[in-house]
Order: sequence, then C-alpha cells, then structure tokens
Amino acid sequence: MKSSTTHYGSVAVTIHWLSAIFVLAMLGSGFRAASITDGAAKEAILMFHVPLGVLILALTLLRIFWWWRVDQKPRPVSGDPIWQTFSAKVIHILFYIVILGMAASGIGILMLSGAGAILFGASTEPLPDFTKLLPRGPHGLGARLMLALFVLHAGAALYHHFIKKDGLIWRMWFRSNNRGA
Repeated sequence: MKSSTTHYGSVAVTIHWLSAIFVLAMLGSGFRAASITDGAAKEAILMFHVPLGVLILALTLLRIFWWWRVDQKPRPVSGDPIWQTFSAKVIHILFYIVILGMAASGIGILMLSGAGAILFGASTEPLPDFTKLLPRGPHGLGARLMLALFVLHAGAALYHHFIKKDGLIWRMWFRSNNRGA
C-alpha cells in the first residue's frame, strides 16, 4: 500500500490514475458545458460535472493527507538534470494549487448563482448566465492551466518512457514481478 524509495504504493497509484481520468472527464464536460447554450443540455452536463468536481476535491485532499501523514514519496530519479527535477516538483505543486482553486471557484459559482439548487432538483428556475459571475473567470483560467499542466506532465512521462527509456513511468503503476523492484 505504501511507497518505497523507488516506486509509488498502491494507494498513491490508485489516487493518481483515478484523478487523471476524472480530471480529463471534468475538463471535457466543463469545456462542453461552457460551449453550449441549450439550458437542458447544459444542466445535464453540469449534473455530471459538479459531483465529479467534488470527487476530485476529495481525492486531492486524500492525496495531500496521504503524503503529509501516512506515506513518503519515492526519491527523485538519479541522473536527471536539476532543472527537470525542479520542474517536476513545481508542476506537481501547481496541480494541487489549481485543483484547489478550481474547487473554490466552482463552489463560488454554485453559491452565487443558485445553480446548486437547480442542479439537484430544489428549484425549477433556468440556469443563470455563469459568465457574469466573478468566480467564472478564474474557473475558466484554471481549466486552461489544468489542461496545460496535464499536457506537460503526460509529455514528461512519455519523454521518459519513449526517449530516455528509463522506466520512470512504471514508478506510477501497480507493481508486478516483471517491472522492477
């Protein structure tokens, strides 16, 4: 369950991959909801998007708690230039900041708009125009930052796997007998 000095443990791996899948779904549903004008279709997408955001927030808080109180991350890969190690650390910290910021701005949008009551059946009002709400700007910016971080992170993992061929990607996968110790 816990990480070793060279590999992430099953809890960290599970949180990582669930978060990655959910963030991709979240970005897709958020960009889709922002691009459509049909109220019923937007409401249907947001009924998926909002609970997924809560789930991503919960996974992120669990991950922070896991690293802070229970587990330790593996050592950085030896042989990488200092700038790569530093960049990886910065990108991971930015992931946490952007996810927490996205959650805060999403909650702000729901609270200021009354959309929570609409999405969960307590109101029959039409959805408001979210673009007029102050947290909408940071929420949209956060989505674009998240997409950029995701591309950088995945690109670095693919670079290590296909160009450097150093097996780094297997650190964030479930251990098996044929993939290192």
